[in-house]
Amino acid sequence: METIVHTAQTGTAGRETDPHAVPPAIRVTMATGLALLAGVLCSFGQAVPGLGQLANSAGPWFVVAALLVLLAGLHRRPVLPMVLGVVFLELMHVGYWAATNLRGYPDVLSVTNFWVLIGIPAGLLAGAVVWAVRSTSAWWRAAAAGVTGAVLVGEGVRALLQVAATTGTTFWTIEIVVGAAVVVAGVYSARTATARVVALGTGVLGALGVLAVYLLLG
Repeated sequence: METIVHTAQTGTAGRETDPHAVPPAIRVTMATGLALLAGVLCSFGQAVPGLGQLANSAGPWFVVAALLVLLAGLHRRPVLPMVLGVVFLELMHVGYWAATNLRGYPDVLSVTNFWVLIGIPAGLLAGAVVWAVRSTSAWWRAAAAGVTGAVLVGEGVRALLQVAATTGTTFWTIEIVVGAAVVVAGVYSARTATARVVALGTGVLGALGVLAVYLLLG
């Protein structure tokens, strides 16, 4: 019996492709389903002691949206991952809304909802971060680490200043530490002095910017 082993397939352009690679359409479909699931889990997570702040804070939602964009795999150019970032964040809102209502807690989802509106710039930024992470430029990769850390640190500091009296300080302190660690990792992994400055600068200035936006919006 003759056994034929296919190790690669050659496309029309003569380039070898992995026969086991997941097609982009399937990856996007997977990410879409996971976005809805993430929203559902956040609704249920709010009722679990110790997970309430995690499920109800913008920083983790931002990180999840970025991971879903990364899973989708369409990040050769910045526009598409930025659009997907918005789509996935809004789908998380849909999943959260549906699960919350099914649990018996009335929740309204509309285009004028504060978090729905915030999901647009946040999703664009999450997609841009993924594109930057996958970029060949050391500067962009450093900026991606700085921005991600800034989102976490900025939100954590704002929470300590405004809502810690009712939510406690543990989660927000952890969020700040994780965000700072992401920035430090970006600085440490940067290969040039300029990239290190970019990582640190975007981390510090970005955190101040996120904090200022939170304080401005109340």
